[in-house]
Amino acid sequence: MAKKSEIIIFQNKEGAIEFRGDFQRDTLWANQFQISDLFGVDRTVVTKHIRNIFKNNEIDIKSNVQKMHIANSDRPITLYSLDVILAVGYRTNSKIAISFRKWATKVLRQHILEGYTINKKRVLKNYHAFLHSVENIKNLLPPKELVKAEDVLELITMFSSTWFSLDAYDKNLLPSKGATKKQVNITAGQLVNALSELKSVLLNKSEASDLFALERNSGDFAGIVGNVFQSFANSDLYPTIEEKAAHLLYFVVKNHPFVDGNKRSGAYAFIWFLKHTKRLDLIKMSPQALTVLTLLVAESNPLDKDQIVGLILQLLNAEKT
Repeated sequence: MAKKSEIIIFQNKEGAIEFRGDFQRDTLWANQFQISDLFGVDRTVVTKHIRNIFKNNEIDIKSNVQKMHIANSDRPITLYSLDVILAVGYRTNSKIAISFRKWATKVLRQHILEGYTINKKRVLKNYHAFLHSVENIKNLLPPKELVKAEDVLELITMFSSTWFSLDAYDKNLLPSKGATKKQVNITAGQLVNALSELKSVLLNKSEASDLFALERNSGDFAGIVGNVFQSFANSDLYPTIEEKAAHLLYFVVKNHPFVDGNKRSGAYAFIWFLKHTKRLDLIKMSPQALTVLTLLVAESNPLDKDQIVGLILQLLNAEKT
């Protein structure tokens, strides 16, 4: 077992390396004594492996090694990143290291074949926090009679793949930025044409009237599009695709630019834009989930705008990863 500040690293019976404590970075750091303790070998063995790892350029030394001064010591200690720790584990021949490799190979195989891995212990440990976050999402939804139970489940399923991030809702730490910075040239005319095509389809199916997507006041919809895509001094107000998409959905649904069909028009514009920018994932953004997401926007309190937009960004950013 090894400890640095509030971080403890150890192996369980299955060979998995686990971490306990409070750390905010995407890695952690350990010295040679801690690594040797973790894998049950002498420190000289760890020293040899680390030397060869860097000699073979297996890992970049500059970004994976740091010096830290400690109290009552004239010499700084050298710390190594998680990448180095794992690389040592693959080179060491102790029983503990062998158990680690068996576990790591099993996890890697699952990730390659199934496309994901799940830390079941972490899920169970945070299960109540997960349920609490889900309840927060459900509380933002419109009354039950407006939404089918299975559609609510569809939306929650969209969040479940990133449910650890849902804690950000409680702490008001939902994202305010998107993940994809890309120059996009979209005009109100293009979106108007797209909605006209949708209207024709719906009219042919007798699923809309002539009032569908008919502007209340001339220029209302163009004004929304202009606001979403506006820029100043060569900088976009909403610089990422995800931010543009989220605000396009929100403003069309909430500002009611049309006599009829604001929710359907907003949802269609949202999907059209994501498809146009090649950011649409039809597996995650199913029709049922889109329906509930749109109702969530429509029935939300305007004071919750930042939270609603943040939830949309959370989903879109997750699709990027």
